[in-house]
Amino acid sequence: MNGSYTPPQEVLENYANVLVNFALGGGNGIKKGDVVQLAVPDIATPLALELQTAVLKASGHPLVRIIPSNFDKDFFNYASDEQLTFFPENYLKEKAKLLDHTVSVIADINPTELADVDPKRIMLSREAKYPYREWLFAKEHRGEFSWTLGLWGTQAKADIVGLSLEEYWEQIIHACYLDARDPIAEWKRLSNLQKDIQTKLNALEIETIHIEGEDIDLTIKLGANRAWKTGSGCNIPSFEHFTSPDWRGTNGWVAFNQPLYRYGNIIEGIALEFKDGLVTKATATKGEKILKDMISTKNADKLGEFSLTDKRLSRITHPMAETLYDENIGGPYGNTHVAVGMAYKDCFKGKASEMTESDWKEMGYNNSSVHTDIVSTTDRTATATLTDGSKVVIYKDGMFVL
Repeated sequence: MNGSYTPPQEVLENYANVLVNFALGGGNGIKKGDVVQLAVPDIATPLALELQTAVLKASGHPLVRIIPSNFDKDFFNYASDEQLTFFPENYLKEKAKLLDHTVSVIADINPTELADVDPKRIMLSREAKYPYREWLFAKEHRGEFSWTLGLWGTQAKADIVGLSLEEYWEQIIHACYLDARDPIAEWKRLSNLQKDIQTKLNALEIETIHIEGEDIDLTIKLGANRAWKTGSGCNIPSFEHFTSPDWRGTNGWVAFNQPLYRYGNIIEGIALEFKDGLVTKATATKGEKILKDMISTKNADKLGEFSLTDKRLSRITHPMAETLYDENIGGPYGNTHVAVGMAYKDCFKGKASEMTESDWKEMGYNNSSVHTDIVSTTDRTATATLTDGSKVVIYKDGMFVL
């Protein structure tokens, strides 16, 4: 299926416009004078150019970072533990202060590049850099920083899912409304629909959610003052509704029919069992060692996110071998996904910026350098038990029923 395809100029302009003038700023775009980091792999340079133009036209300051392909394997093969954990604190602290927004583009030309690298080395490096992410999270909670992700189609990813490169790009173009006359207007229309569901979810005083299906029997405790979030620009596209539960109240089991692409490997047939919040058993038909290594990372054996995607909202119709899309796929039953590891602290009804680390711990928000989404698209029913003891079905047949 080898071939080459670059989307038309108009599509790239629309893509950059959506990412800069809708996705950033929580769906409001950037403001004059904002500093915007554009982190783009070299294969996606045409999009980097349009992103720079969009930032300049919006009177922002672009900081363009072109990321070279095929450098990671040599780094992880040759770096010592000291080099893996090197953390340029002063540089990154000043960078975190400077940035108002970041646009990151995913463009994977060699998905198995790291297949032969010990995943523990990858996770060791990621964990060492976690303080930088926490500085940006703190800015985000204060309303001083925003970020978004986008996808550049590559032949390697198209091959994995059995599409031509042009067909793969058609999924991206359709999912992101890049073929619409006014893509931003379409995103705002969708956002209003999502916010309507979000408002109804947040009006419910949910104690626990019981998810049942042929491959799941899982109870999740939401915890006090939990907020449901939805697409607000973080991730383009985003069709999901998600929250970060009290990890201590997770009990039961869940199997996933979608593969996980992680650390240069494909993990298939994943099944997890939970007791009192901890993963007590993790199996996979392929890549089980990688799964277990990941879960053995500090606090990656706890739940950080629970999410449901309504099939009526999603415009993704085909697996894409990329979490950004696969966690938002529609189809006959929408999708359910959970993430092990880090919780989202903005899934809190109060002011996140006023909470201390001990507050988060007391409320059961998990903290980890890992955040790994695992997806299933099979039929299931989600029933909420409210604080008054009553029960209400909130999701059935791939749709919210609120």
